[in-house]
Amino acid sequence: MPLHISRAMAGARAIDQSRGPDYHLRNTGQNPKDTPMFQTFAASTRPEDGPPRLAALRANLRAAGVDGYILPRADAHQGEYVAACDERLSWLTGFTGSAGFCIVLPDRAGLFVDGRYRVQARLQCAPDFTPVNWPETAPATWLRDACPNGAVIGFDPWLHTPTEIETLTKGLEGSNIGLRRMSNQIDPLWTDRPAPPMAPARPYPEHLAGLSSIEKRANLGQTLTQNGQRAAVLTQPDSICWLLNIRGADLPRLPVLQGFAIVHEDGRVDLYTAPSKCAGLEWDDGVHIRPTEAFAPALRSLSGPVRLDKGTVPLAVVDLLQEGNVEIAYMQDPCLMPKARKTGAELASARAAHLRDGAAMVEFLCWLDRQASALLKNPDHIVTEIDVARHLEQCRVATGLLEDLSFDTIAGSGPNGAIVHYRVTEDTNRRLLPGDLMLVDSGGQYLDGTTDITRTIAIGPVGTLEVECFTRVLQGMIAISRARFPRGVAGSHLDALARYPLWLAGHDYDHGTGHGVGAFLSVHEGPQRLSRISTVPLAEGMILSNEPGYYREGRFGIRIENLIAVRKGAAPEGGDARDWLEFETLTLAPIDRRLIQVSMLSADERAWLDAYHARVAVLLSPLVSGPTAVWLQTACQPI
Repeated sequence: MPLHISRAMAGARAIDQSRGPDYHLRNTGQNPKDTPMFQTFAASTRPEDGPPRLAALRANLRAAGVDGYILPRADAHQGEYVAACDERLSWLTGFTGSAGFCIVLPDRAGLFVDGRYRVQARLQCAPDFTPVNWPETAPATWLRDACPNGAVIGFDPWLHTPTEIETLTKGLEGSNIGLRRMSNQIDPLWTDRPAPPMAPARPYPEHLAGLSSIEKRANLGQTLTQNGQRAAVLTQPDSICWLLNIRGADLPRLPVLQGFAIVHEDGRVDLYTAPSKCAGLEWDDGVHIRPTEAFAPALRSLSGPVRLDKGTVPLAVVDLLQEGNVEIAYMQDPCLMPKARKTGAELASARAAHLRDGAAMVEFLCWLDRQASALLKNPDHIVTEIDVARHLEQCRVATGLLEDLSFDTIAGSGPNGAIVHYRVTEDTNRRLLPGDLMLVDSGGQYLDGTTDITRTIAIGPVGTLEVECFTRVLQGMIAISRARFPRGVAGSHLDALARYPLWLAGHDYDHGTGHGVGAFLSVHEGPQRLSRISTVPLAEGMILSNEPGYYREGRFGIRIENLIAVRKGAAPEGGDARDWLEFETLTLAPIDRRLIQVSMLSADERAWLDAYHARVAVLLSPLVSGPTAVWLQTACQPI
């Protein structure tokens, strides 16, 4: 699933608000047609709700004495995912994309969205909300133009990081535009706002984690001591769950418990959350559960220096520490790097999860191929995007081990495939037609791993342009897969490898080439990425996506995605005696050979693809049904 090359002011993936917080697919016993996932398709946005809500917000802002308000997608945890009760941006604007923010002024409301969401924003929002191309247009630049005589702009400090507000403040220097902290302005208007999630947490098996929570906490305590820090504040749920070896169900698609944590230099952890969520967990003496309302007083009473991640902590946490005159040390979340570098046990589990998920994908791809054949023989045969997404979920449910999807399935046919993070609804649901490209981006949450795979499939013969573009995307994906690089190389160094074949034809795509992936955690995990702006050196154990694409608005979308893991590589023959790294491909599923212009591929590219398909066939054939195994052998033939 693509992640944009920059972090939105508050990025998050759109969620299914109809899904209960403790929902697990394999425990429902329901027909997939009746599961909450199907309700995702039935739900549609209502652009007509936006104007009256916008008017009510403006009235509140006038009463509060401010000229504008910044509404991000973020919640108080500053993660990439939000609960239904925190979908404030969607409530106001109708926009359900996973990243963006809105700046509301008396005479205009700018909806800032990146390249993935510009088509979607125009479709979902009333004309009262003007899409702004972000990050090309910075919020400070937009405000300077919109408020030439100055203004006071309000914001909720729980929904913004220090980095965001500092960047905005610097951009507004000399403009006579000021920023003011204020209480949240959406919550009083949202009369039917859902209740906060209260799902119980559960322990995560140590044999899958590879390290006990005691070991992780001891290591983190040593890190704090080495840096002269007395404590660290953790606000991102996946960091907290990783550290404590627990998982939750507070967020759809992301198995985490929402809360805050203070980690002390001796490894003790105070976890601030609703105590009922932890009622079934057994803790050692190093973990103490505190109610959420005790978090603010605890911050004021800490002894510094206290470590904060400036890019992820809410500004309100900084304010509370400063109220207590607590010294602050700004450094990266201490869980990020050890969480990103998977243990041997986590990597072994990821391989098992991808083997299982690959078999489910092959069953699905075989089914889709049969549907396409039926459609070509009979124009009255109907298969829709909802049918595609539903059947893929059924294939994953059939494994018996699916906990949830890792994100809402993207199933876009024809022009819908050009909407990078398209989510089908009953209103947008489209029949597949002969000559379509069908883009399917999906993933599963299994106890032993998180998967994310994209395949683009031909529904019958397609045009020359589609084949050429698909082949260039494939060349970029292969280039990343085959990359061997010295230690110290970051995602920004490799990103161009994936884009170069497209650049040769004057094409590009508006999302990063790859994002990090967690271990039964977030499908978008930092700090590692394959993107133009990522300076984090890649290291053994990191899992990333490899997903170049190409999108022709109004016609088609193409993306090919595998997950890859960084491992130590052998020195090239005759090369320098350096420390080399390379990628192991985890994802197992055939790539549509009918869309490949073989003459465009080099010998090395053909060799890689044939070897990959041979591996897919050998590993997955024993795991699928007989007819699917026959189909798989054909799909994996050498080109």
